[in-house]
Amino acid sequence: MDGPAEINRPYALAERIGPLVRRVLARNPSPFTYTGTQTYIVGEAGEVAVIDPGPDETEHIAALVEAIGGDRVVAIACTHTHRDHSPAAAPLSAITGAPIVGCAPLVLDDAGPRSDASFDADYRPDRVLADGEAISGKGWTLRAVATPGHTSNHLCFALEETGALFTGDHVMGWSTSVVSPPDGDMTAYLASLALLYAREQDTVYYPAHGPEVTKPRQLVRGMIGHRRQRERQILRQIESGHTRIAEMVPLMYKGTDERLWPAAGRSVLSHLIDLERRGITMRHEDQWILASTK
Repeated sequence: MDGPAEINRPYALAERIGPLVRRVLARNPSPFTYTGTQTYIVGEAGEVAVIDPGPDETEHIAALVEAIGGDRVVAIACTHTHRDHSPAAAPLSAITGAPIVGCAPLVLDDAGPRSDASFDADYRPDRVLADGEAISGKGWTLRAVATPGHTSNHLCFALEETGALFTGDHVMGWSTSVVSPPDGDMTAYLASLALLYAREQDTVYYPAHGPEVTKPRQLVRGMIGHRRQRERQILRQIESGHTRIAEMVPLMYKGTDERLWPAAGRSVLSHLIDLERRGITMRHEDQWILASTK
């Protein structure tokens, strides 16, 4: 968790945080969004892109319009379609005339507890970016990096001129990401973390929530280790006779805000599904056992 300087950052104000990059914080703090959703404005010289425009809230959209000023918006790019990320895309597009590009549309019934992060049913992209495709303006290029796991449609965006990577919710600067089935997929999430770890060209991460990450590969290595530790915890729970997720979570997440336990349970489920695919666990109704004990 970050210190008071991060928590007290101003809302609705464009902050210069790096070469070609400004950040505007939306006023939607919560236990899942930390201080709120961070929208990034990339570029100078009269042409910019907006990454993760955020919630459809008047104050936030007005702050983005003011920050954009007279620049042409080449693209409004969304990393994924949870509704703390993409709903402002449509009104901002109507104001600026910019196309909406980036992740594919995705609407489904999320079994998870995160009402603040349900999918944006109104998201309508003008162009869906495949892995490796790019958008560009004067002096900048953003290239899509497919990172499914948190959601199946999740993209990161690499700013090739500076080594910055905009990581959305895949890697955050304050917490690990919730991976909630049926769309959240731990197998895919771990593979996407491995992909980012292999990208030695990325020098800084700009996540949608929390501070920038200045040692990205070190953080990703730690995140992979954390997930493997969770796996071991789950297996120990099963070996101890705690075969239901509702039994595991209070023991595994002692000291964690109990409001976050339902979301933690979704990540435990995602781990169990991954372990099941690998032939390590199996389920019977709401109980999980080790496959070797069948």
